[in-house]
Amino acid sequence: MASSFSLPAQDATERHSFWSRIAHELADAIGQGIYAPGERLPSEHILAGQFGVNRHTIRRSLASLGQRGLVRSTQGRGTFVEAFAVDLALGKRTRHRQGLAQAGVRGGLKIIESKTVLANADQAQALDVSLGRALLYLRVLGEGAGQALHVSERYFPLPRFALLSEVVQKSGSITEAFAQHGVPDYLRRESRISARLPEKDVATMLEQPDNRPVLLVTSVNVDTQGMPIEYARTWFAGDRVTLTVKHDEL
Repeated sequence: MASSFSLPAQDATERHSFWSRIAHELADAIGQGIYAPGERLPSEHILAGQFGVNRHTIRRSLASLGQRGLVRSTQGRGTFVEAFAVDLALGKRTRHRQGLAQAGVRGGLKIIESKTVLANADQAQALDVSLGRALLYLRVLGEGAGQALHVSERYFPLPRFALLSEVVQKSGSITEAFAQHGVPDYLRRESRISARLPEKDVATMLEQPDNRPVLLVTSVNVDTQGMPIEYARTWFAGDRVTLTVKHDEL
């Protein structure tokens, strides 16, 4: 893409205008498909030469595009056009891998952290266990087509699901792990959805700025006898995921 202007050294007001104009031109190129979804943009060095500015100006332009959800920057890899938005259903039987398959996307779950914790008031109430009961805690990254889609904190009552972490680590599927623990089917009892800004560590794992909102879904899953088996708080990348509530399944 050829630049339409060259930028010699100017005062601060004009430099502000430069990075805004560059961001606008890059946004237009993305909108026209010159840079396709998932494609890596030219490096800061190449863009600086293309537009006749320093790399700091380019960095500001790219940061502006990132705040608008058009691109994401990954340290050591570069800046990429945001690839897609996956439509995931929240219904009576919500399954990560099945939802991705229905959207034509391959993916799975990756455990970031696993440990035993003692239930606080919210967790005890959600799982219908006593305060201080031992729980399995998993921090999980959900991926699709190589993209980070969500980060979750999940709690499971012990000792019932003592080996669940190992199964999820091997299979990438909580559904399969439940099946190996004698739970061949389970249901979503409730889902609460809210929009908020992510904590810095969540934003880092989702590879997005911490000033870009995420969708937080708090949910409880139960077995077919109505016994709570999982309490989860999941942060979805708001610009990569659309959540559809299936009313006919609730």
